[in-house]
Amino acid sequence: MASPSSVQDTRASSPAPNAIDRFFKITERGSTIGTEVRGGLVTFFAMAYIVVLNPLIIGTVQDGTGAFLGGGAEPDFGKVAAATALVAGVMTIAMGVFANFPLGLAAGLGLNAVVAYSIASLPGVTWADAMGLVVIEGLIILVLVLTGFREAVFRAVPVELKTAISVGIGLFIALIGLVNAGFVTAGSGTLLALGNLGTWPILVFVVGLVLTIVLWVRKIKGALLIAILTATALAVVLENTLNIGAKAPDGSNPNGFNLNAPTFDGVAQVPDFGLIGQFSLLGSFESIATVTVVLLVFSLLLADFFDTMGTMVAVGAEARLLDAEGTPPRSRAILVVDSIAAAAGGAGSVSSNTSFVESTTGAGEGARTGLASVVTGVAFLLATFLSPLVALVPYEAAAPALVFVGFLMMTQIAGISWRDVEISIPAFLTIVVMPFTYSIADGIGAGFLAFVLIKLALGKVRAIHPLMWVASAMFVVYFLLGPIQEALGL
Repeated sequence: MASPSSVQDTRASSPAPNAIDRFFKITERGSTIGTEVRGGLVTFFAMAYIVVLNPLIIGTVQDGTGAFLGGGAEPDFGKVAAATALVAGVMTIAMGVFANFPLGLAAGLGLNAVVAYSIASLPGVTWADAMGLVVIEGLIILVLVLTGFREAVFRAVPVELKTAISVGIGLFIALIGLVNAGFVTAGSGTLLALGNLGTWPILVFVVGLVLTIVLWVRKIKGALLIAILTATALAVVLENTLNIGAKAPDGSNPNGFNLNAPTFDGVAQVPDFGLIGQFSLLGSFESIATVTVVLLVFSLLLADFFDTMGTMVAVGAEARLLDAEGTPPRSRAILVVDSIAAAAGGAGSVSSNTSFVESTTGAGEGARTGLASVVTGVAFLLATFLSPLVALVPYEAAAPALVFVGFLMMTQIAGISWRDVEISIPAFLTIVVMPFTYSIADGIGAGFLAFVLIKLALGKVRAIHPLMWVASAMFVVYFLLGPIQEALGL
């Protein structure tokens, strides 16, 4: 038996976790600080496109008074980009510190288009009015979280249906990666077709994907990050030697990079945060009918409500953090931060901020804690000053990580009982509707409604959780919003 002194010596020689490790429970979750940093950077590079893309969506649309975002007569991309990166950085850091979860947040794609084309462009509505509705929507969701309703709905979803949500998101982000890279495109006579493989940007994507696969199967640490940086370096070399350029909105230069050409325009620039706080909480009620305001807020709310549920399940599954019921740790804290982010996006005039499914790339790299989110958030804050460097990463360099993580998430499909039609049919609809409609909320809605319908058809009403009834009723209204608005003449 070891003597007391030898035991004491052994304990003394064992390195104690440092403050960062203890705070984020890094060792407890089977990770390391280095792994968390890599995972956070991978998530940032997978999400960084939003700093460029969000201004192109909300910054190019005139509101109902003819003004662009920021009140000018011309688009101000720099101002929108700076605010986009600032809000994303602050809220992603908050997710890491308060929820200890590897989840990045930024202006939500789809939601920003709704705000731009369905709200701000209504006659008489200003951008400040539209952003005020986003703030209201975020505050409503926050109340639903604090009262326990949002979390209760999440826990009412059957475990295998949560697995299907994760798998569906895997297919969804794989499709996003393929489309963003131009590897898959709209076809002539078909919905989708193989893109033009004889272009330099596609070569960047293929090199990145091949390198990702090779490094992964050889178990090289940092495989996704190495592949992204290598593909970016290749893109920079090609652009600076061949002057490939970016695809233009009018369709010219079809063989160019999909969003931004990786040109080097310096290292830093002074950001303009003039958009922060430019919102009118109740201004929309003076411009449009109250019933229209209610329907617009509801459509934003429902998309936010369920998108984040699906995303946190997907990230939690990839990070192996889900419990036996398919729920990630500190789920209420995750939902609270996400709800505040929705309101913060409106207050920052950059549209509702929400959890990004691209966070699965960081989890795929090994991220297990909120430290990864802090790294991602800090990178976004740096992007407010270093936007020229962020613009060096084209879609084609980041897309391989999305495609590969889609594969990793697909492996969870084995956890679904495919011979049990009571769960397999809802699971199937959840999985296929997400990528086919380009919407997480649509896929979840299809699965929920199919689950309730099948239980009703089999006379198993008691097997339906009361909150599944509530959620399904919400989705019925969600799917019928178009006809409802037409019927009301809105």
